[in-house]
Amino acid sequence: MEPVNFRENATFVRPAYFIISGFIGIPNIRYYYVFLFFVYIVSVLGNTTVMAVICLDPNLRTPKYVAVFNLALVDLIGSSALVPKVFDIFLFNHPYIPYNDCLTFMFFCYACVSMQALNLVALSYDRLIAIVLPLHYPVKVTHRFMVSLIASFWFIVITGTLIAVVLLTRLSFCKSVVIDSYFCDYNLIYQLSCNDNTLNASLGHFLPVLILWLPLIFILLSYSCIGYALSKVATFQERVKAFKTCTAHLLLVAIFFLPVMMTFVTFNTIHPNARIITMSLTSVFPPMLNPIIYVLQTEEIKVSVKKILKIK
Repeated sequence: MEPVNFRENATFVRPAYFIISGFIGIPNIRYYYVFLFFVYIVSVLGNTTVMAVICLDPNLRTPKYVAVFNLALVDLIGSSALVPKVFDIFLFNHPYIPYNDCLTFMFFCYACVSMQALNLVALSYDRLIAIVLPLHYPVKVTHRFMVSLIASFWFIVITGTLIAVVLLTRLSFCKSVVIDSYFCDYNLIYQLSCNDNTLNASLGHFLPVLILWLPLIFILLSYSCIGYALSKVATFQERVKAFKTCTAHLLLVAIFFLPVMMTFVTFNTIHPNARIITMSLTSVFPPMLNPIIYVLQTEEIKVSVKKILKIK
């Protein structure tokens, strides 16, 4: 048995590093990375502001704003995990990323994107109960329930992403170490392996269904029920008033899911440069726009901001 194990270990190749290639043949691309960094700064300021307002105003310590706070936190962590590293790789010319650092980079990027999707599920459930079963809302959507729901989503995301990353460590890389992306992309990395990657490919198809397609289906079904409930409301003004409470969430859903789904559907058919632009904008724009939308579209936060500024 020992010689066999020795031969198996001898053929196992774990590279010291991967190379992030980025864009191919685009002049003055540095300005694009500077633009991404500008978007990141706006995102940090916006999400920090939303988190601070929720913490400072006791009136916002409700189940709904537990989910809003968590969304801002996820956006902040995800942007901070991605953009500074991309800035370092391409503007300071450090395309070589150590093997373990690449897997860590991948874990944070995918975990935060997944949590964004599930966080939108929590917010859609909140709107569903508030409009369809308003009398049951104080019982069904409690502070404890929302904290437990968010915690369970974190557990699902961390467990699923960790399994995907750990399974990459069983692969041997003898073809190439160049990743045609702007970050450590799971699908592109397992395709570089030279041993059996069937399990990784299966997981690469299953996880998007679990953390993207199923949440989107739940959100669409929720709004179908909300639309049906609003159609039974007596007056047009009451319908508009109820629908306004969903406006911010619907904008978040559209901003997040439309580009993400477009990226997944066209992943293997579009040019690598187009894929990188789509994926990078998908990663940085929702975290920047989410706090702006909530400040502008949510009456409670607008009132809180005005109150805090007056106190200041």
